[in-house]
Amino acid sequence: MTTSNDKGSSAADLIGVILSAGKGSRIDPFNARYPKPLLPIVNRPILEHQVEQMKSVGIREIVIVVGHLQELIREHFGDGSRFGVQIRYVEQKNALGIAHAAMQLERHISAPFLLFLGDIFYVAKDLQAMVRTFRAGGVSGVLAVKREDDPVAIQKNFAVTIDDHLNVSKVVEKPRYLVNNLKGCGMYMFGPEIFDALRQTPRTAMRDEYELTTAIQIFIDDSYRVKACEVVEWDYNITFPADLLDCNARFLRHTGQANAISPNARVHRDADLRGAVLGDDVVIEHPIRIHNSILLPGTHIVDREDIIDSVVSREVRIHCPQASK
Repeated sequence: MTTSNDKGSSAADLIGVILSAGKGSRIDPFNARYPKPLLPIVNRPILEHQVEQMKSVGIREIVIVVGHLQELIREHFGDGSRFGVQIRYVEQKNALGIAHAAMQLERHISAPFLLFLGDIFYVAKDLQAMVRTFRAGGVSGVLAVKREDDPVAIQKNFAVTIDDHLNVSKVVEKPRYLVNNLKGCGMYMFGPEIFDALRQTPRTAMRDEYELTTAIQIFIDDSYRVKACEVVEWDYNITFPADLLDCNARFLRHTGQANAISPNARVHRDADLRGAVLGDDVVIEHPIRIHNSILLPGTHIVDREDIIDSVVSREVRIHCPQASK
């Protein structure tokens, strides 16, 4: 079977894709003001981290699939020149699942592409390995996977079955029963032939959506070769406010930072900050304690109440006592 990379490719041949159209209703109330991919991890939107990762493997052209509050994503990234890339936008008008979002790309992409889910934060250990695996020849898809000790983490994502040569034979969305400890991480590389499988993908009974895992299984069953690649050190699916808080705390530890304070923040000199992430134009007027908390851009704290284990915006304060414990 001919695949899109049988003749080899260069970095210029690869396109980056980030799916960022979802509403993210479970992270309410912050989804009313922020598209979830713009929520910050140590004061940079999830999407910015992803753009940097794509740049690290030589990608300079990125397509972002947008929907909910898309104007904020377009305003933040513009044409991408500020970030050293070229960015185009494709709209998903109806939120009908990940495969449906990916299908919107067919008229816009005719080259191999690296695809990220815009609400998952990734720390990769060798992202270039996905590209090498794809370029090795005879491969039409590569799935980023991780050995996962927590079965629940696999059951919240998707399971991957492989042979001794890392060829993928089966993927199962949110599996009830596990046959191994291999979790799919929501990072993919495909040739444009994936669009044939996407067009064949039916809605699933589980969520009445078009699931990308269903499309991948169709792809494999149609004799396209898909390989697994362990390139993820850790990842975090940002679903609830506590996830945002926990992911920020974990990334602070990962980078060795005690706090992350925007240069534009104004903080009382006697405030006690521990594991604090303070965004642009945050103001702290009194010497309060801010421990293991995120203050989103523009938050102005005028009272003397300590802020512990919380995500705070201009409109709301959400206490997340179980985060980062």
